[in-house]
Amino acid sequence: MKKIMVISILVFLAIILAGCGSNALSNMSAFDESGAIVEEELEVSESKDEIIDKLKSNNNSDMEALISNNFPFVDSVVGDDTTANVYGTLQFEVEELADILAEVKKPDEISEYKEGQQILVYPDKFVILKDSEDIDNATFIEVASEEFVKNNYSPNFLTTYFAIRMLDGVFGNNWVSNRRNYCGTNDCYGGYSTSRSYNKGGVTTNRGMGNSRGGGPSSGK
Repeated sequence: MKKIMVISILVFLAIILAGCGSNALSNMSAFDESGAIVEEELEVSESKDEIIDKLKSNNNSDMEALISNNFPFVDSVVGDDTTANVYGTLQFEVEELADILAEVKKPDEISEYKEGQQILVYPDKFVILKDSEDIDNATFIEVASEEFVKNNYSPNFLTTYFAIRMLDGVFGNNWVSNRRNYCGTNDCYGGYSTSRSYNKGGVTTNRGMGNSRGGGPSSGK
């Protein structure tokens, strides 16, 4: 009888522990309670070469799917009816990753590396790569639709990397001038940063699961 009771108690404890483990996993975030990103959540099991091979072997995929399937999802920025997703990596520097992505999928435009950032422009997608302000070896990858960039980004940020003629060609005639007038009296988005809460400027964040692939709200679309 005692033996049966002991076994019953052990089974009951195992069920409780399993449940706790499941809740702990589902609540894992790439950010700690202070809002700082947790470096460990950007770690992946694949080597750099393995990730490069996967990127090259899936070069027919949508750009968002290509990135979301190979890098941990960190955050999303919700703007004017559109969402930009942010991913992270500890294995690639900005310029290195920009070269790899450009080789895997040729962009329409690619900026120079300036101020720790570089931008690749694809049909209906902007890929903005930047050095993390918090982690020395981390690179963030923001994937934003053309609509998101047009309706939320500050032109002063984009003209650091591209000519006004090019931006007006993508977004419509006089976009830079019209957008500057708007941003002169309104807050506009100037690129992703873990140090901002984005409760101004018409955008908000939706921080997500670390170490998840394809976890972005708009991934693969």
